[in-house]
Amino acid sequence: FDPVYGARPLRRLVQTAIGDKLAKGILAGQVLDGDKVVIGASDDGELTLKTS
Repeated sequence: FDPVYGARPLRRLVQTAIGDKLAKGILAGQVLDGDKVVIGASDDGELTLKTS
């Protein structure tokens, strides 16, 4: 949180991290059209991507 900018920098970081992970999943063929995607975090803090 930044007193001047509020939560905008945090929002941007989360949006970028999730967008990058999702894009990589799509390009790798892990995410297909119509899939439901769940983004989580592993014990070491890395984002995880699961589809159903």
